[in-house]
This record gives sequence, structure tokens and C-alpha cells, in this order.
Amino acid sequence: MLLAVAGLDKNALDERTKILASGNWSSFSPGDRAAFLFAHKQAKSPWAITSDDMRGLIDQFGQERALDVLWWACRCHYMTRVADGFQLPLERENVFDAPATAAGKPGEKKP
Repeated sequence: MLLAVAGLDKNALDERTKILASGNWSSFSPGDRAAFLFAHKQAKSPWAITSDDMRGLIDQFGQERALDVLWWACRCHYMTRVADGFQLPLERENVFDAPATAAGKPGEKKP
């Protein structure tokens, strides 16, 4: 949903999601790859995060932006674990899409 807010259309969102899910992130910038690898490691084995992992983020983003990556990844992992723990369903529709028209489909923009 955040990518939709950033301005990606449905086709771009679908393509980005497919690439991210594939695990082949070679088409992304080195900074993006570093952030994805860090977040993936943090999700799967947070106890294994080392100062070298943080140093890799700092090398790519600088100290303040690396802290942003760390904070945002922590927040997302926390929210996922809370939702999983309470068995909360995921939204079926993108809440940032335009509301459905009376005769249209969900997500269609009004003329």
C-alpha cells in the first residue's frame, strides 16, 4: 500500500511485488538490496543481526538513514507479529485506492 501512496500504478505494484517475492533483487539499487537483505535477516533470525549488518546499512545510507531502515523494519516486523498473534486478516483491497463508483469496480477512479 505504501508503494501505491508513492505513486506506483497497479501494474507497477504487481511487477514490484513479483520481483520482491522472487528473492532476485539484482534489478534494485545497492542501497535497496542492502535494506531488503537486512529486513529479511531481521525477520528470519533477528538474534543474528550483527554490527557488520548495521555497518552495511550505514555504508549505503549514512548513519541517520540507516537508523530509519532499522526502525521501519522493526515496526513492520512488530506489526506483522501482532497481526499474526491475533489472527487479524489482511485487507483485501488497497485502502489507498479511490473509492468504488456506484456502477464501477473497487479501485476504479471516477471520471
